[in-house]
Amino acid sequence: MSSFSLLPMTNPELSERKQRLLMALVERHIRDGQPVGSKTLASGAGLQASPATIRNIMAELEDFGILASPHTSAGRVPTEAGYRLYVDALLRSAPMQDANVRSLKKELERLIDPDQSPKELVAQASRALAELTRMAGVVVVPRRDVTRLRMVEFLPLSGQRVLVILVLNRAEVQNRVIHTDREYAEHELRQAANYINRTYAGCDLDDICDGLLKTMAADKRQMDLMMQTAMDVAAKALRRPDQEAGDEYVVSGEANLLGAAGADDLGKLRDLFEAFNSKRDILHLLERSARADGVQIFIGREAGYQAFDEYSLVSAPYRAEGHTVGVLAVVGPTRMDYERVIPTVDITSRVLSAALRNS
Repeated sequence: MSSFSLLPMTNPELSERKQRLLMALVERHIRDGQPVGSKTLASGAGLQASPATIRNIMAELEDFGILASPHTSAGRVPTEAGYRLYVDALLRSAPMQDANVRSLKKELERLIDPDQSPKELVAQASRALAELTRMAGVVVVPRRDVTRLRMVEFLPLSGQRVLVILVLNRAEVQNRVIHTDREYAEHELRQAANYINRTYAGCDLDDICDGLLKTMAADKRQMDLMMQTAMDVAAKALRRPDQEAGDEYVVSGEANLLGAAGADDLGKLRDLFEAFNSKRDILHLLERSARADGVQIFIGREAGYQAFDEYSLVSAPYRAEGHTVGVLAVVGPTRMDYERVIPTVDITSRVLSAALRNS
C-alpha cells in the first residue's frame, strides 16, 4: 500500500483505522476491478485486524455512504464519496519520489517535441497522456491572443435570427448571424447591447463569457426581462471566433476506454463518446478547470453532466507568455489509477507549457 498522509478528521467517527482500511480497499479495487472482501483485506493489506473486525468497519463505511455492496456480493466497492476521500488523501500526501518524477518528465519530453507548432504540440500532448495513462487524453487548443470587445450591436432578422455587429480590439469589425430561441424586438436587443457595452466594453471575450456563464447560473426568475434577453443573446453572440472552427480540443486514446469497459458499461461509454463529439459539455467542464490553480479532479456526478456519471476527469491548466492558454485532462473510469494519473497530468501541463515557450 502507498504511503498517505491521512485526511483531516472531518467526521469524528472516521478513525485512522477506518481511513487506512478505505485506502487499502480503494487501491485493491482499482487494481483488480472486483468487489473487495474482508478476507482479502485481512490477508493482504497489512491492517493487523481480523476479518470480523474488518467486516464491521466496512459495514460502518457503507452506512456513511463511502462504500457500497454491488448485487449480492459480500465484497464492497468505493462510492464517489469514497473515491473523493481517497483522492483528497493523495493530494495531501507527499509528492512522487524525485526519481519517478524525473523518469516521467523524461518520457514526456520524448513524446512532446518543442520544435513543433503549437497545434502539433497539443496533439502530441494528447497522445502522450493517452499512452502514459492508457485512458483518453484531452487537450484544449491554445487560445489566440486576447480579443477585447469595444462595442456590440444586435439587429433583429426574420426567422428567429439576430445580426451581431462586433467591434473588437482597436477597429476590427465582425458581423455574424446567430439563431435565437425566440423572436426579439428591436428595443429588447438595443437594451441588451447597451447593457453589454456598459458592463463589458474593453474586456476580453473570454472574461465576458465567464461573467455571463456565472450570471446565467443564477435563478432566472430573479432577473428582469432585459437581463434575460442580454444573457440569452450575448451568450451566443460573444463566443470567440476560434471556438467556432470545430477544433477546440484534441482527444486521443478513446479506444483505451473501450478496451477497459465491461459489457454493462458500453451504454455509458457511448454517452461519453457522444459528449466528446458534441464538445459543449466537456468544454464547459474544462473552462471550470482553466480557472483553477493546479490539478482539478471531477469524480462521477461531481462533473454535473450525465455522460460523466461513471467517469472521472483529472485536469490541469497550461500556460504560455505568463498566462493560462488552455487545459489538458485525462478522462477515464472512476476506478482509474489516480496515484499515477494525477502526477502525469500535472507534469504534462508543465512540459507542454515549457514547450510552448520554446516553440
